[in-house]
Order: sequence, then C-alpha cells, then structure tokens
Amino acid sequence: MLIDTHCHLNDEKLLPEVESIVSAFPECGIESAVCVGYDMPSSETAVELAQKYESIYAAIGIHPHDATTADYDKYERIATLSSSRKVVAIGEIGLDYHYDLSPRAIQKGAFREQLELADTLGLPVVLHIREAYEDARQILFEARRYLNNGVLLHCYSGSAEFVKIFGELDAYFAFGGAITFNNARHNIEALKSVPIERLLLETDCPYMTPVPHRGKINRPEYVSLVADKAAEVLGLSRSDIEQITSKNAKRLFIRMN
Repeated sequence: MLIDTHCHLNDEKLLPEVESIVSAFPECGIESAVCVGYDMPSSETAVELAQKYESIYAAIGIHPHDATTADYDKYERIATLSSSRKVVAIGEIGLDYHYDLSPRAIQKGAFREQLELADTLGLPVVLHIREAYEDARQILFEARRYLNNGVLLHCYSGSAEFVKIFGELDAYFAFGGAITFNNARHNIEALKSVPIERLLLETDCPYMTPVPHRGKINRPEYVSLVADKAAEVLGLSRSDIEQITSKNAKRLFIRMN
C-alpha cells in the first residue's frame, strides 16, 4: 500500500469530493495520505479532515506565499492544532522565489520562526523550496539545532548535488508527478541520487498531475503512477517501492505509527 505524503484535499478543487476520494483509497492501493496546509484556513481544514477520516493525516503551517500573514497569534493556533495526534508535521513552510508573493526577507523570517516552532512542538518540517535552494541551505544549516524531528523537502526540484548537501541534515526527499514529465531529466537525476531510505512519494494534488493525465486535476490515486515511474527509474519492483517508501514515511511521520 502507498502513502501520498503531500496532497491538498483541502483545496476547493478536491474538497467537494473528499468523501468519494477517501472511500476509494483501499481499491486504489493507498494506505493513507497527508493533507497539507499552506495558510491558517487550509491548515484548519486539513486538521478537520484528518479528524474525520482515519486514513488522512495533516500537516499545518504557513507557506512562503503567505509569509506576510505569519504572526504570534497564528503560531499559537498552530501549536494548539498540533496537539491532535493526526497532525504529523509543520508545513508546508520555506522559500519561494519563483513568484515572490511575499518579500524575501519576510519569507526568511517566517521560515526561521516555523523551524523553531516545529522543534518546540516535537514535529518534523515539510519544506516548500522553489528557486531558493542556496538561501534555504544557509537557513537550515544555521538553524540546525532546531532540526531534531526530521526534514522533508517536498516536490523536490533541486539538483543531485543539493541532495548530498541536505543529506547532511538527514533530510527526506519526496517526488511527485514531475518525474513522469517528458522534460524530467533533471528530476530523474535527482531521484537517482537520493538514498533509498530517504525517498518518499507524493502527488501534490490537485497540482502537478502526472502523465498520462496532464491537463486534468491531480488526485491521490495518481500516486500509483509516481510509484511506477520511480520503480522503473531505480530498477526496483513496484512492491519494493511501496514497502520502502511507506516505511520511510512512517519513520519520518512518527504519529502515523
């Protein structure tokens, strides 16, 4: 059975269908999924879904796009929400220099603050890093004393060299639909460089839809296509990929156990 370690069932594109999506998990070969927040409303919804459905877990946090909204009161609310056993991580947090929807200095501040918050709460962090790997590296190594509960680079788009660098922090790396794209050479090279015990799978649905469903709304069931491609690239059986990545997810997200 597969674990989708990053999905957005709290997105308006999928929220109306959650009941049917989750009920189909067993026949789709999905054991569980992590619904990830990106601001306070979506984090609240993620926790609500996790509390309603046994196979759903939640990650809560403030995305770099929304870093300007981060403040003490929201961090207090995140701390309160994290008391649920179904909350498995703080995220998605990090840096996004592609859109720069929040000023970079503010992104960095919110990133550092949430790394410290996650450590206080005893939870791993789920990172969104886009076109900001060097600044992320600097912040993470400066904040290394707060990285005691695990680090996951979601939708990893960095280089094989950065895999080695973040490997010094015992980081995990999640890959999604991008490895199925026609122009995936860069992603494939990175995938091959990840230690197998640090590999996770995700969909990032409703975004990043894998081939052959490009142009359609992504869904958790499509994590199977990511698993097939990862098995092909790494020369492993589909069964091996399922067992390895699910074991890795439970090692990182200890509240899943």
